[in-house]
Amino acid sequence: MDGTEGNAGQPGPAERSHRSSVSSVGARAADVLVYLADDTVVPLAVENLPSLNAHELHRAVREVLQLPDIALDVFALWLVSPLLEVQLKPKHQPYKLGRQWPELLLRFTDAPDDDVAMDEPSLQFRRNVFFPKRRELQIHDEEVLRLLYEEAKGNVLAARYPCDVEDCEALGALVCRVQLGPYQPGQPTACAVREKLDSFLPAHLCKRGHGLFAALRGRGAKAGPGEQGLLNAYCKVKEAAGADSGRGASLSTHYRAYLLKSHELPFYGCAFFHGEVDKPAQGFLHRGGRKPVVVAISLEGVHVIDSREKHVLLGLRFQELSWDHTSPEEEESVLWLEFDGDNEGTPVNRLLKIYSKQAELMSGLIEYCIELNQTSELAAPQETVSGLPSAASSLPSSAQRPQLQRQGSVVCSRLQHLSTIDYVEEGAPAGNLLGPFLGWCVFGNRAEPASE
Repeated sequence: MDGTEGNAGQPGPAERSHRSSVSSVGARAADVLVYLADDTVVPLAVENLPSLNAHELHRAVREVLQLPDIALDVFALWLVSPLLEVQLKPKHQPYKLGRQWPELLLRFTDAPDDDVAMDEPSLQFRRNVFFPKRRELQIHDEEVLRLLYEEAKGNVLAARYPCDVEDCEALGALVCRVQLGPYQPGQPTACAVREKLDSFLPAHLCKRGHGLFAALRGRGAKAGPGEQGLLNAYCKVKEAAGADSGRGASLSTHYRAYLLKSHELPFYGCAFFHGEVDKPAQGFLHRGGRKPVVVAISLEGVHVIDSREKHVLLGLRFQELSWDHTSPEEEESVLWLEFDGDNEGTPVNRLLKIYSKQAELMSGLIEYCIELNQTSELAAPQETVSGLPSAASSLPSSAQRPQLQRQGSVVCSRLQHLSTIDYVEEGAPAGNLLGPFLGWCVFGNRAEPASE
């Protein structure tokens, strides 16, 4: 399991019914089923499956789909079940990891024994967590863009990516364009959108009335808020200049537009982990308890998301945090995040305690993402000198000022909903707002500036 990236069961691809990726096994041959983001299947007839590694299977999938060489970096093979998701390294052997699946579940999840016994992973061809967003905009192959679009769309519709209503409508409008063609004013378009509303918007925006009133709604009834906002956004979708706008025309422009809009979500392309955090003490008895959270980690940073409310509780770039994990034998595994805060006007250091059996995985992923970022920062000046075109020049980097967000946005931090440990280091400057990053922090793990 060394070096894998995993996360506990999360709505979306892992929520599909149990399905095996090995349909038949003989003395030498096996039929392997690899699932794509749109739930289609790539069947592979392979020899000596137990000895095949992920790199070899990845190449076989690329050959069947006739994908360009860039797909080697864009996508990775994952083992996915409702209980755990693991991105495989090229050297990993999927068949052997599948046989060890119950052991991995016992080590990295709190699933009951009965669920562990019934769980079976499938092999999926999905986005590589370590592929930078800026490189997506340099992709021109339509099938690669489509696969990325399908995965992002699935994460939005399943609320794995929390989105504001306005963003859901804008993204849903692009899905309408892909599936229904250019917007055509009139009742047929509105009916087509209404009939497939859950294909365009997350479930919580598709709620409709029930009972007699809903049954009496006629064809001319006024659209609900989510539906009307979607229609308004749909009619504003722009067509590429000089492009054929028919149903059979290239959709690359709209795939890329969807990805570009998805890039505004700070957790796009991340790996998800499950855990719990302490609730703030409330009431006369100061009762707290815990709330389930999803920890989203990407090359951009770390986001802690409320599993039930589907909004961000804490978002930190790597430059803004220190971290560590503890795995005591007799206590719970914990991922610790340390960051700057303010307590009634006094600058403090804050510690957030995330209880999770995947703390070790999360800590390792944070460390590796920071290493990759530092390597890319050192390489960036060389790319500029060599004159290579950079689509990333106009995009916000992790070191730049983050994009302004709507007040009350689901992607804004809600520290008031977290219980943190606040402290001021004895002897530390009272006005120091960068405590964790200037050396007087509890944990030694932190992102250091890349040195030349």
